[in-house]
Amino acid sequence: MSENTPAWASSTTWKKVAIWVTGGSFVVLILLTFDSLSKTNPGAGKVPTYSVINQEIDYRMDEAKKHYMPVIGKDAPLFGKALSEQDAEALVALGKKTVQAKNCINCHTILGNGAYYAPDLTRAWLDPNWRSPAEREALMLAFLKDPQPTAVTFGSGRRMPRLGITDEEAHGVVAFLKWMSAIDTNGFPNNFKTINHQED
Repeated sequence: MSENTPAWASSTTWKKVAIWVTGGSFVVLILLTFDSLSKTNPGAGKVPTYSVINQEIDYRMDEAKKHYMPVIGKDAPLFGKALSEQDAEALVALGKKTVQAKNCINCHTILGNGAYYAPDLTRAWLDPNWRSPAEREALMLAFLKDPQPTAVTFGSGRRMPRLGITDEEAHGVVAFLKWMSAIDTNGFPNNFKTINHQED
């Protein structure tokens, strides 16, 4: 290299810059990871504890925040039985693992991730197609175990296949969907009309 090359153009300078930028970025990434974990753990920030499945959940416009928010209401135990935090966590975890094992995001979107072939599941617990809160749990269980006869296709002809979901897994998936509907997603999905909205 020429002796007249300025310091800012030398390869040695840029190697040092690359090392410092990479190291600095790595430190920032670690800090952001710990910050995200502290806000996304159940019971912290916008993610409710698992025992929220023991309560009524709705989704309404918050005028102060200018977006839709989950609203946690009175006691409404899932399947008529109030669960401890540990039992609720186990049931929700079973549902989450079932959703992962059955590759639901190959067709559905969950919290913004997945495909758009089938309906978004982020607020599936609150979907008006379950007809009424009184019928919802039974309809969801029946649909998960045998979706063919009860599919609502809206003229698309798309039907969920039978995935071999057991009764225990179906209960877990319903618990997971109810818990997920209580997560504050900053208004996503927007303008979603809930099952309770139809009754207003």
